[in-house]
Amino acid sequence: MAASQWVVEGTMENFQQVVVDGSRERPIVIDFWAPWCGPCRALAPLLEKLANEKAGEFLLMKINTDENPDLAQMFQVEGIPAVFAVRDGQVVNNFTGLLPEAQLRQFIDDLGTGAAAPAEPTPLDQAAELESHDRGAAGNAYRAMLATAPDDPAARVGLARVLLSAPGNEPQAIPLLSGVDFGDFATEAQRLKTIIHLREVPHADADLTAARSATTAEAKVALARILAARGDYTGAMDELLAAADDDRQLGRTAVRDLMLKVFEVIGPRSPQADDYRKRLQSRLY
Repeated sequence: MAASQWVVEGTMENFQQVVVDGSRERPIVIDFWAPWCGPCRALAPLLEKLANEKAGEFLLMKINTDENPDLAQMFQVEGIPAVFAVRDGQVVNNFTGLLPEAQLRQFIDDLGTGAAAPAEPTPLDQAAELESHDRGAAGNAYRAMLATAPDDPAARVGLARVLLSAPGNEPQAIPLLSGVDFGDFATEAQRLKTIIHLREVPHADADLTAARSATTAEAKVALARILAARGDYTGAMDELLAAADDDRQLGRTAVRDLMLKVFEVIGPRSPQADDYRKRLQSRLY
């Protein structure tokens, strides 16, 4: 999460003060997200950008649904990202999925005009919402978007993300991400490219079994590469910390390099990345 006085992390402990009481002074926009949610990563920087631009006209609260399931249940969240606008203790507007920046700006601007009707879901909204519970349908929705607009970066990145949710689809995902280097979806495209890069390491069950006997620092880094390729990012980071404990010099090179790639996948400023960054730094300096 970006460091900002206009962006706060929501918990059950601060919900009453920040949302219920705080919404009587200014609108509160709540972003329900999770570290594993690709659309959430695409939406988050746009919301944070607007919060900083508006400089106090509204407060953005980010709630991790994995850590705060009670709050998600309170708002009857069924798919993420889910965004709710609260004013005077009441929800006045909401949407689920991604919105283009122009529509997101309108959503925020409407908080000051009293408009309360939710925006009509766009094809992108519908596809992003499907990702949370029906990836096959989400893939078809993105393909339908590409049939009419082959260069649409949102659809290209969305379909690539759906494809990469299962192993073996990397060859189909690579061309979709080609050329998405600028704009709102470039960060997510780069994250997906990093996932593809990490999966280049052989990581079959036999590879993992053979690597489990790792005892040297180098062998632990090799095991971390396999775990990262399999999507076990927490396990990979734990092995990297163990390797840094064994060899501080390796910790400053191969360990750090792989850790940064994992951070790029889980979110460079996510709470988990911040935690492991501090733990690695404590071992190296």
